[in-house]
Amino acid sequence: MNPPPPSWDLYRSFLAVIREGSLSAAARALGLTQPTLARHVAALEEAVGGSLFVRSPRGLDPTDAALALKPQAEALDRAAASLWRTASGLGAGPEADVRGTVRVTASEVVGARILPAILAGLRTRHPALEVELVLSNSVDDLLRRDADVAVRMVEPDQQALLVRRIGSIALGMYAHRDYLDRHGIPRRLEDLGHHSLIGFDRETPDIRAMMRRMPAIALPRFALRSDSHLAQLSAVEAGFGIGICQVPLARRNPDLRRVLADAFDMPMGMWVAMHEDLRSTPRCRAVFDGLAAGLRDHVSADHVT
Repeated sequence: MNPPPPSWDLYRSFLAVIREGSLSAAARALGLTQPTLARHVAALEEAVGGSLFVRSPRGLDPTDAALALKPQAEALDRAAASLWRTASGLGAGPEADVRGTVRVTASEVVGARILPAILAGLRTRHPALEVELVLSNSVDDLLRRDADVAVRMVEPDQQALLVRRIGSIALGMYAHRDYLDRHGIPRRLEDLGHHSLIGFDRETPDIRAMMRRMPAIALPRFALRSDSHLAQLSAVEAGFGIGICQVPLARRNPDLRRVLADAFDMPMGMWVAMHEDLRSTPRCRAVFDGLAAGLRDHVSADHVT
């Protein structure tokens, strides 16, 4: 008779050690004691018949066996999180229709600067609603249930998704008025070579697509490079130099001034998406519809559709 497979608790502890790099940090992350976590790892090592970690000056490093198990453990982690989000929304009665946890993913700027006000309104209308907000410029896979609802700046091309196009947002070049007072206002794209420019560190697919549409942005050297769009925006607001910003978002800050509006005006699409199987789940549908309505108001502030 084959022994029973290891329980999820063992894999959860194993995954925490990989992520945190030590037993003590993993124990704190899971709210367990270090001896309990050590027992979990030892039990899993006994079940798989080999060592999963080796000690190093950095802490605990995963072995090849651990790295082979990691993708499946991460899949279990996502499935467990999705299962809990579903279970947390179960209830009876009209007040329980919109309740439980919804995991929302969005780009850094959208998630940090635009969504909080929309989500606050949703929470007011649905007090039993809980939101997990993931800020990432990568495209999460809704089919794997990494998230329930996604706000995307590229059109989703996956099947089995419910997708709603919000509209287009113009991108413009902006600088703080104090910066322009010190360095002057550029009148031509060629003038940017004499300014402190804020831009990307690595060329991602969306950056390359933007450069094909507007080759001039690839010409200057950046005085500040960051792959974090939120860091770029903060640098513009701090007066570091000139950077790219969403036009309706920049209009919220009276100290930001648009430059080279005639030479640089680029629309960027926005979509809200979720797995089509979630359309009948009240909490997910409420968040999907609420985000779509709130983002339409944001887009309409620029009068670009």
